[in-house]
Amino acid sequence: MKKARNKSILHIIILLLLFAGGVYMLVAGVGKEKTGKVTDIPLGLDLNGGLSVTYEIKTPDPTSEEIAATIDKLQRRVDEYNPEGEVYQEGDDRITVEIPKPSGSSDFDAREILAELGQPGSLEFLDEENYEKYANGEEYEYALNGSDVKNATAGVDDSGTIKDYVVALQFTDEGTKKFADITTANVDKIVYIMYDGGIASAPRVNEPITGGNAEINSIGSYEEAEKLASTIKIGALPLEIEQLQYNIVGAKLGQDAISTSLKAGAIGLGIVCILMIIIYLVPGVIASMALIAYVLLMLLVLSINGTTLTLPGLAGIVLSIGMAVDANVIIFTRIKEEIAENKGVKAAVESGFSKALSAILDGNITTLIAAFVLALLGTGSIKGFASTLVIGIILSMFTALVVTKMLLNAAVNFGITSEKAYGRAKAPKIIGYVKNSKICFVISALAIIAGLVFLPINKAKTGNILNYSLEFTGGTSTTVTFDEAYTLERAETEVAPVIAEATGVSQGSIQIQVVEDSNQVIFKTTELSEEAAANMEEAIKSAFSVSEITGQSISSTISGEMKKDAILAIIISSVLMLIYIAIRFSDVKFGISAVLALLHDVMVVFALYSIAQLSVGNTFIACMLTIVGYSINATIIIFDRVRENLKNKDNKETVEEIVNKSIAQTFTRTIYTSLTTFVMVLVLFIMGVPALKEFTFTLMAGILCGAYSSICITAPLWYILKKNLSKKEKK
Repeated sequence: MKKARNKSILHIIILLLLFAGGVYMLVAGVGKEKTGKVTDIPLGLDLNGGLSVTYEIKTPDPTSEEIAATIDKLQRRVDEYNPEGEVYQEGDDRITVEIPKPSGSSDFDAREILAELGQPGSLEFLDEENYEKYANGEEYEYALNGSDVKNATAGVDDSGTIKDYVVALQFTDEGTKKFADITTANVDKIVYIMYDGGIASAPRVNEPITGGNAEINSIGSYEEAEKLASTIKIGALPLEIEQLQYNIVGAKLGQDAISTSLKAGAIGLGIVCILMIIIYLVPGVIASMALIAYVLLMLLVLSINGTTLTLPGLAGIVLSIGMAVDANVIIFTRIKEEIAENKGVKAAVESGFSKALSAILDGNITTLIAAFVLALLGTGSIKGFASTLVIGIILSMFTALVVTKMLLNAAVNFGITSEKAYGRAKAPKIIGYVKNSKICFVISALAIIAGLVFLPINKAKTGNILNYSLEFTGGTSTTVTFDEAYTLERAETEVAPVIAEATGVSQGSIQIQVVEDSNQVIFKTTELSEEAAANMEEAIKSAFSVSEITGQSISSTISGEMKKDAILAIIISSVLMLIYIAIRFSDVKFGISAVLALLHDVMVVFALYSIAQLSVGNTFIACMLTIVGYSINATIIIFDRVRENLKNKDNKETVEEIVNKSIAQTFTRTIYTSLTTFVMVLVLFIMGVPALKEFTFTLMAGILCGAYSSICITAPLWYILKKNLSKKEKK
């Protein structure tokens, strides 16, 4: 006993040291790079503000070298606006550019950047003869162009008596040969460097340059040298690209989102901890400590890993806190049951962890499947949501199976072994869940049918079966934050005419949405050109008092792909879950009933989108897959108990009785887990920014639906399948 107590003391000391070290890392960071500092967690554009734009490569059959060169040229352009910007390839023919607004910047003009960024550019080196042809409007040939320049850097030459500002040029292998030819043929003559039809520089050639490096000297100032180097370095894009979508985000939304989400998370966590302590007593206190450790680990992983935090990602963190409770609830429920079987507290703790392990692993792995599919098929900020969800699931298992276990064992070893401190499970009230499931099937069918009935009604009213957002329809959306609140009527009569005149679109085609509890109004139109969108912003700023304008434009190509990805994500995740459950439970009927119940949850929430005309877009995909992943977790817990009870059943018990008993035994776990997760999302719904309202609202509906289907639909459905298929097998 003394040895066990000393071991527990050591474990607690280690945990305290790790906790203190983690807090220190979050506050101050470690090492020269200040690794782990919470303020260094990179923020997505929707939190930090900035510009995101996606281009499609139009040049047929581009080589990987040409794509890489185009990305490099775009990155060089981006560096001129913000060195923290990023350019990367998506798929085979897409290039995405993300430029966060620089901290403290007051002259970040996203519209101007958007207009300049994707321009093909034209950098050409002309000798005097061809320059004259160009100037006279005649046909001319250039000696080399921007693709032949590898790099250009500004510098200072202090070797002479007078300081000289220079630009050092470095050419590609092919460019080296071309530049050698033009300089050899034009000694003591001028070579004109032309960019987009204007003279960027006109240096005189002193001698043939054959080594692939050259220097332009006698520049007036270092600033001029930097500008020239930038122009040459940016050069021309090797491939033709076309803008597919863009998103201009203001920073004010992000600041509000971070502040309110952190408050919501803290309040929600506090409420969950109180609930856990009330329900589970000493284990509840330990679970609260494990939850705090979980939040600490989450922040450290985000910071160290450099995971970009997005607005949906914040929601993912808050949601994952609620889900982190689940593993603890499963363990504590098992401990109560073991105590009820007259096992000592120490044996009950050990047995509780052992019996809960398979349910925890299976439940979280199936949820991970949905999260990975979301990460694979999602785009932009939705990937951030999936990333935080994956991290959260993994960390929740670690804190429950390691931290909670360590602290519970320590409590036992320190003599806290009274049953009253842990609770004793009461015999569950077993009712005819299977028998009553027919009523539930009818209720669910009516809800789903109601959602389907509204589709043609919506089509007749609005022209679309659902309230598709910009991501699914294509077009341009502009969010205006006025200095005062605007009603829908006022926005229609005062602002819409200004937009129509500035853009040339008909006033009747402008969709207007007033964001509740804010001064924001969203105006949606058909896809506007960059010039038209810029004119609209200028017109609004001139006519009204506004604090911020953000914009987003998506082509019909992107929107069509998003619809396909949404359906594909649901199908892929469902199939993978079916396969996993069928293998783990050695019975395909478990997998079929689980997937059918998942589709039930998806269809019920889909009905909510249809009836309430909620916005269907990127967050719709995240919401649906989160519901799929979350509700499967509760289903696995019940199936795990059914499997266990089938192994231990006596000859008198029927399969129907086992199903009823299994649901009853896991009933409180389903309710408590759903309650804690619901509380976290509810607080975020109440306190969060308007952009999260619909997302969190549908998540709450999904949580309730998942709890309902797990208790009333899934296991009874498995019983029906087993009963009917068994009869066919006997025949």
